[in-house]
Amino acid sequence: MEGPDWAIDPWSAWRAAQPDRMLVVNVPMVVPNEPPLADVEAAALLRRGAQGRFDAHFRRLAERLVERRAGDTVIVLGWEMNGTTYSGRCAPDPAAWKQYWRKIVAAMRAVPDQRFRFDFAPARGAQAVPWPQCYPGDDVVDIIGMDSYDQAPGRTFRDFVEQPYGLQAHADFAAAHGKPVSFPEWGLYDHGDNPAYVRAMHDWFSTHDVAYQSVTDYCPHGVWGCTANPESSRAYRELFGGSGQR
Repeated sequence: MEGPDWAIDPWSAWRAAQPDRMLVVNVPMVVPNEPPLADVEAAALLRRGAQGRFDAHFRRLAERLVERRAGDTVIVLGWEMNGTTYSGRCAPDPAAWKQYWRKIVAAMRAVPDQRFRFDFAPARGAQAVPWPQCYPGDDVVDIIGMDSYDQAPGRTFRDFVEQPYGLQAHADFAAAHGKPVSFPEWGLYDHGDNPAYVRAMHDWFSTHDVAYQSVTDYCPHGVWGCTANPESSRAYRELFGGSGQR
């Protein structure tokens, strides 16, 4: 939670080296976060967090980022909380999860010279719990994100837009709360080399208030480092630019 040196040091140096760069860091709410703990264990840790028992860890993370000139980092806290992949998920105790989020944000914002933004980022679609039920409040959320891969349920991009708690619901929810959207993770998943999905996501970004987006770049999801998706890679370079160097 406090940020290991091997992650914090190189990426904060990368951020500090160029003023217009944006550093985005996924931060778990529960340790160990993966593989996931059982519901009863996860719920117990969420309740301890909601009581402020882990505030010191998050203050230390904030201090470390500020010390390294990365005090404007976007914090993707408890990502994909509506699913089952991680221990820091919402379903075991949504009320405690929301209160815990609020405690973390308060602890990190109390550190001098910070300018953090906090990104609430569920996985797209209906998962273990409807993600709006986990939303902790406009005063502690700056960006409303969504991780979005071309995965079931649904096959076409229209399916991904119109499915319950899908892309349209995400856009509408963010607009209703006066927040920009983000896509901390997106990429390929169920349908192989899928340049149509890359083009559709580009068009979606272009027509919405997107704070940032980051494509996942390892196999089978990627379009640069993963050579299994040449048509998607070509589409990505044409639409988004870049040399493909990581």
